[in-house]
Amino acid sequence: MTRRRALLSVSDKSGIEEFARGLVRRGWEIVSTGGTARALAGAGLPVVQVAEVTSHPEMMDGRVKTLHPAVHAGILARGGNRDDAAALAGQGYAPVGLVAVNLYPFGETVAKGGVSVGDAMEQVDIGGPTMIRAAAKNHADVWAVVDPADYPRVLAALDRGADGRALRRELAVKVFAHTSAYDGAVAVWLDQAAGRENGTRTDAGDPVADGSGGGMFPAHLALSAELEGTLRYGENPDQEAAFYRWRGQGRIGLAGLEQLHGKALSYNNYLDLDGALHCLAPFAFSARPAVCIVKHTTPAGMALAETLEEAYLRALRTDPVSAFGSVIAVNRRIDAATATHMSELFIECLVAPAFDDEAMEILARKSGLRLLAMSGDPVAPAHLPLDPDRVDWWREAASEHRASATFLAAHGRLPEPRTLRTVSGGLLAQSVPSPPFYGLESAEWRVVTRRTPSARELDDLDFAWSAVAGVKSNAILLARDGATLGIGMGQVSRVDASELAVRKAAAAGLDLSGCALASDAFFPFRDGVDAAAAAGVRAIVQPGGSIRDEEVIAAADEHEVAMVFTGRRLFRH
Repeated sequence: MTRRRALLSVSDKSGIEEFARGLVRRGWEIVSTGGTARALAGAGLPVVQVAEVTSHPEMMDGRVKTLHPAVHAGILARGGNRDDAAALAGQGYAPVGLVAVNLYPFGETVAKGGVSVGDAMEQVDIGGPTMIRAAAKNHADVWAVVDPADYPRVLAALDRGADGRALRRELAVKVFAHTSAYDGAVAVWLDQAAGRENGTRTDAGDPVADGSGGGMFPAHLALSAELEGTLRYGENPDQEAAFYRWRGQGRIGLAGLEQLHGKALSYNNYLDLDGALHCLAPFAFSARPAVCIVKHTTPAGMALAETLEEAYLRALRTDPVSAFGSVIAVNRRIDAATATHMSELFIECLVAPAFDDEAMEILARKSGLRLLAMSGDPVAPAHLPLDPDRVDWWREAASEHRASATFLAAHGRLPEPRTLRTVSGGLLAQSVPSPPFYGLESAEWRVVTRRTPSARELDDLDFAWSAVAGVKSNAILLARDGATLGIGMGQVSRVDASELAVRKAAAAGLDLSGCALASDAFFPFRDGVDAAAAAGVRAIVQPGGSIRDEEVIAAADEHEVAMVFTGRRLFRH
């Protein structure tokens, strides 16, 4: 059974003309449909329309065109099977040896936001998945190609004249992963749409009462990711590791970083970069440069200033010892002056929107430093857009809607945001809280003490509250004039975290008089306030909500410390 017929029908037409031309040169007949056929004919290639093969016209605006035995019998006929060959010949059908199909852009369509169920369903491919699944099932005889990147490999394999069975099996695996992810994306979106329409899901993603999910948490969670690359080793040298990026969400978050210099990223580098982007996110809308220095996923120093150079130096002074071997994230293009200072410190990774040429020259002299640019679509719960042309729009939208992740997702800027973490026996899933964006949240705070914070203290509280969102719980952060002074993180009690923050500030030689304090959760007792006041704290921001709030407020009043409640907890375990 000679297989020299190729069926090409692609939504993503990148490389298809070159691929088809290569097949024609090798003696293959090209069968195609719709826009693909027009593109190939326009390139001067001989193309047979599917309607000529099926002797049946396309119907219903193209909904029915390849769903025909002339197509699927040709794909599914088994090589070397005389009965299959006789059945084909009896109907006048020809065998198909290659199917190159990629599917209607469902994910790209719904990502734009505001898409009706009817319009979305028009982008659900039926014939395409059926053809490539048939080809993948019969991969012993048929090439099933869904990724344009594989076109050159297929042509090279055809030239070698080998049977190509190993490559066809590899391509078949891609097909089934592709269709699984595609169907999963449709199921999740349709479930979310149903939840929005019938009122079983709120904007906050509240679960449905019957336990079926409700958009954010569908009854069946479809996950699909593509291997970006294996890593040298895992958290420790005796562990293996790899990095996957989510399919259908573009290059967001860590997958949206472009490495410009340095050796390959390690597993721990990825963890620390994720922490750095998380810490930088609250300052996405800041009119001033921001610098976040992160060690073991939690900040060792953070600062705002009029210049990036000054912001870096102020962030560094918080804990210059822990900054050794750190990961640093900034929200501005790195200039030569800042790069000169940074080159004096051992830094593992440095991520920025861009680097000046002179800064690149300075930093590239450090062979151990990995330089990364936010080159993809920098949109993820912990990695928000830093395009200066969009800041005003984002500031207005975030202010009006409290910068909710749900609002951003609805405007097509985020996938439905959730985090996943493996635990013994399964996964924990949760929605992603939007960061407490600096300059956007303080208007809704409630002053609970007799003394109201001054304008300067209020700005310090705003900065401290935004910064503490990136600190591991239990977390206490001390700040003044847009820079951290001391950070206590990951402690088993809030008093321990307070003592650690004060001790680290003292070790760095920083004066705490008149500073602000942010706590990621409420003070369960007054002892934390007493200790803070003794250290020089004059203003405190915390969620509130303890059964001893009155006792805590009374302690603040005794020390003439201003205190505000945010009504929002920022735990980060």
